[in-house]
Amino acid sequence: MKQVLIKDGSVVVVDVPAPVVGPKNVLVRVAYSCISTGTEMASVQTSGVPLYRRALRQPDNVRRVVAMMREHGIQHTLERVRGKLESGSPTGYSAAGTVVEVGREVEGFRIGDSVACAGAGIANHAELIDVPVNLAARVPDGLDVKSASTVTLGAIALQGVRRAQPTLGETFVVVGLGLLGLLTVQLLRAHGSSVIGVDPDARRRDLAQLLGARILDPVDGQHVDQIIRLTNGDGADGVIIAAATQSDEVISEAFRCCRRKGRVVIVGDVGLKLRRADFYTKEIDLFISASYGPGRYDPHYEEGGQDYPLGYVRWTENRNMSAYLNLLAEGRLRLEPLEPQVYPVEEAAAAYGALRDRSRAALIALLQYPEQQAPIERIARLSPRVAAHKDRIRIAIVGAGGFAQGMHLPNLQKLRDSFVVRAIVSRTGSNARAVAQRYGADYASTDIDAVLADGQIDLLIIATRHHLHANLALRALRAGKHVFVEKPLALTVGELDDLERFFAEGAGERPLLMTGFNRRFSPGIAAAKRILSDRSGPMLIDYRMNAGHIPSAHWVHGAEGGGRNVGEACHIYDVFQFLTGSTWTGVSVSCISPKSRHFRSDDNFVASVTYSDGSVCTLTYTALGAKSFPKERMDVFCDGMVLGLDDYKELRVAGRNSGGWSASGAHKGQLEELQALARSLQGSAPWPISLEDQLAVTRLSFAVEEKLKGSCRREQESSNS
Repeated sequence: MKQVLIKDGSVVVVDVPAPVVGPKNVLVRVAYSCISTGTEMASVQTSGVPLYRRALRQPDNVRRVVAMMREHGIQHTLERVRGKLESGSPTGYSAAGTVVEVGREVEGFRIGDSVACAGAGIANHAELIDVPVNLAARVPDGLDVKSASTVTLGAIALQGVRRAQPTLGETFVVVGLGLLGLLTVQLLRAHGSSVIGVDPDARRRDLAQLLGARILDPVDGQHVDQIIRLTNGDGADGVIIAAATQSDEVISEAFRCCRRKGRVVIVGDVGLKLRRADFYTKEIDLFISASYGPGRYDPHYEEGGQDYPLGYVRWTENRNMSAYLNLLAEGRLRLEPLEPQVYPVEEAAAAYGALRDRSRAALIALLQYPEQQAPIERIARLSPRVAAHKDRIRIAIVGAGGFAQGMHLPNLQKLRDSFVVRAIVSRTGSNARAVAQRYGADYASTDIDAVLADGQIDLLIIATRHHLHANLALRALRAGKHVFVEKPLALTVGELDDLERFFAEGAGERPLLMTGFNRRFSPGIAAAKRILSDRSGPMLIDYRMNAGHIPSAHWVHGAEGGGRNVGEACHIYDVFQFLTGSTWTGVSVSCISPKSRHFRSDDNFVASVTYSDGSVCTLTYTALGAKSFPKERMDVFCDGMVLGLDDYKELRVAGRNSGGWSASGAHKGQLEELQALARSLQGSAPWPISLEDQLAVTRLSFAVEEKLKGSCRREQESSNS
């Protein structure tokens, strides 16, 4: 399918694999999509700015990159940044078309329904889009899908008006008469308000006047005084800012033209350096309008399909979308005067140019997609290079996100004598294609079934979000593929039992399964293992993980991540398993009882594990510390020795004259684990991690989780009593 991407300041149209419909989503064949004159044009301009200049404009991103370098190293960070820049960015957030597939958990939509869709990264400029149910609204009878494709812009304008809370007969000023501003003018007029429109562009002012607004030109700087005169010296009841400018003067003028106790609503992107004198004495209220309405930026609503009860939240973003579409269908809002310009999707660059070119002054540019019902193709084939390499291990990467691009794929390139990448599978077709091109894969896909049926794939590397790991691994194993799956191996006992049963019940040679417990392969841990190989007594291991705070809304804490104990601390349980070489026999857990919901009990805990050889291993896992402090430290006490491993950069040994190790940066074993995997698959070594160890470590994480939940519950009850 064709999709529009923004790359290096240019608009490009590429062929990418079509998305697979999600369980709570609908797959929509797009008829029209609407280009945003503000957000999207800004993205095009930003993508063309050199990286160093973007860094100066976005210091928060620089801080994130520095933090990533500190944790993962410079090379890993550079690979992630380079991959993101080279792949280009999907664009678009307003579209309309026909439902062609319905997710298994969806109610209320059927194949053939006409729908309007919203959402950045969802309602893309693409022939097919996978849309969560709360970001799709049925198109009313009598309304054409061309008009419906403006739904996102309409919902944004409508939410801005709702934030202003106009009452019948009030006077409002609309600053900025682009598409959002002109829709706002009409919405206010439909609400019974008088409207004054302000914009330096004469054509836009003429359109606002045609739609019922009085108009003012701000160029001479007299418009604030004129607004005061037009409102009998009182000032406007409110101002809605729909302009886009970095100037702070716009908001200053908005305050000054308001009456006492007026209100200002910011819909556009403007400078926000406030001057107290502009609003203090008149007690003016300032409101921010968060895009389409309640539900925006809430993953439970937008991605999870959880609606807000109408009795408590009358106007959600989805209900705003529907209300806008109904106003269009009833003729109370008009797009015809704005003269929408339609371009075939192949001419997307010309459409963006029309919005950029002031001489043509397009207000609405729509992309039109082919009407013919072409087959849904979820594979994009590139230049075939891999199939013939039977001497190497042929790989499909499933889940081409930041970790796969920043860690596994660069490492696989270093090991090109052993591995070759045949396919890239990603939920996003544009990402799958870009990564496949960059790493020389034969094809890109959004469909896991494509690689499971491919007889020229030997190994799947699964790097998706955690909740998909066990199911994908089991499907691949049943298809006869070897599997390397990032940790955790599973999130539930049932998932783990299914995997264990697969190996227990099968006859003959079974495919290899390896969980990405990379730390046991790191040079520091390998050196510690050698030193401890001739120990005569048990060990006492004290491991500290200064994990850093992650907000509770992050996916890691939810159903997709399984929590930080199962999702990350499992790494350390594997280190314990590897160093002791014995079976865990018991576990005890304590956690903090925070006074604030900012910190969680389940990522601030101490777990002590006993082993059959008499060893005791303790993990202190915390999100309370500073990220600037080293993340990991391990001390091993055994046979009169102390081994201290500092953040996988240095191993010091006290009580023995030799055996230490050091490196310039952190080496956590990701490269070494792939080397071990290659040796095993090429027949010269056993499984890198035994099935028994993988199962034991995962069951230990479940045992800790069970104790953790009970301990946290008791701590909470104690603090409340």
